[in-house]
Amino acid sequence: MSGTIYALASGAGRAGVAVIRISGPDAGDALLLLTGKPLPAARRAQRVTLTKPGTGEALDDGLALRFPAPRSYTGDDVVELHVHGGMGVIAAVLDALGGIRGLRLAEPGEFTRRAVLAGKMDLTAAEGLLDLIEADTDAQRRQALRQSGGALGRLYDGWRSRLIAALAHLEAAIDFPDEELPENLIRAFRGDIAALEAEMALHLADGRRGERLRQGLMVAIVGPPNAGKSSLLNLLARRDAAIVSARAGTTRDVVEAWLDLAGFPVLVADTAGLREAADEIEAEGVRRARQWAGTADLKIAVFAADETPAGGLDMVDADTLVVVNKVDLGKSRWKREFRGIGVFEMSLKSGEGVDAFLNALSGVVRDRIGAATGSAPVLTRARHRDAVIVCREALARSLAAALPELAAEDLRLAARALGRITGAVDVEELLDVIFRDFCIGK
Repeated sequence: MSGTIYALASGAGRAGVAVIRISGPDAGDALLLLTGKPLPAARRAQRVTLTKPGTGEALDDGLALRFPAPRSYTGDDVVELHVHGGMGVIAAVLDALGGIRGLRLAEPGEFTRRAVLAGKMDLTAAEGLLDLIEADTDAQRRQALRQSGGALGRLYDGWRSRLIAALAHLEAAIDFPDEELPENLIRAFRGDIAALEAEMALHLADGRRGERLRQGLMVAIVGPPNAGKSSLLNLLARRDAAIVSARAGTTRDVVEAWLDLAGFPVLVADTAGLREAADEIEAEGVRRARQWAGTADLKIAVFAADETPAGGLDMVDADTLVVVNKVDLGKSRWKREFRGIGVFEMSLKSGEGVDAFLNALSGVVRDRIGAATGSAPVLTRARHRDAVIVCREALARSLAAALPELAAEDLRLAARALGRITGAVDVEELLDVIFRDFCIGK
């Protein structure tokens, strides 16, 4: 993709100010056509009146900034127009740009794609930028900001540099066997590779915290009918997300709600009551409840204190918080059923015990994904994890190789796997996959 592109770079919808970005060799000429005045000094805002080329019709009064190549976001000549954020103004300016020969509307992520191709950032930083745009919680923002700033890319580039240095030493021993190379060269090589392999093993053993933080921790509320599952969802969501009724079996499908819990993203789902289904619709609801719970990171099993133990007991395991609700109606008959598992007795109606449960739930969420907000960069995507796994496996093979030539080939494969994460190799084949989730204008 080439040429000069333009798009709305700020969010869609009515706002006080909108930013329209133009990038490419004709960006300066486009600004000349829109203003009829000399170009402003580089990186200095200048007030301008924008007019429609050919007719002179006034479009808006705003600001123009110019960023000459290569010192720009994309590495190309870039112009930014700061205009009033009314939909009519934005549409008129975009329409005027579309009428200028050589300009075309940018595709999703095309500005950032050009930045990657120009070496302004690597692929991990571009993915971090997308995560920053989509961040809903403070913890997500912090993680995305570190990644967009290059923390993850620097880690992988550092590993790759060490791999290439080890490979160079090994190939020296292979290519120049008669030279007086240090006797401990192979020993040092093995020590370096073993250290790298250990660092990668630690990096992978993160409990998928970075991925969970980016995507949200999945929590399923399960249990028998009429125990208070929907009431608990509404309490957590702070709104009437699910219908609450005294009639058993009201919830037939999975009802989901996004939460910001202690600064962390959580997707919580209210599921159908677990019992012997009365009809095929309820049976499908029970099947979906069990399926959702089977993929959840955490389950909350809710039972009623005044009921005899029934459906849902088989769902309780080490990844479950047990809630005994309706303690205001009578003494709990459930606590003996859950030896070794913490039980939270409470009443969603009166509020008794609710705060203790919410504090415990926040603590569990913090433990599951909180470490991702530390200083060390963490894995945030499956493609990163897959590549590091491939790299680590290649390192293990190189250490066990019978011949130095075989060890060298495994090191090349390991370095290539790391290079695919940042885009140092095979960048073109990865671009479409990575930028398909970007919005137009970024």
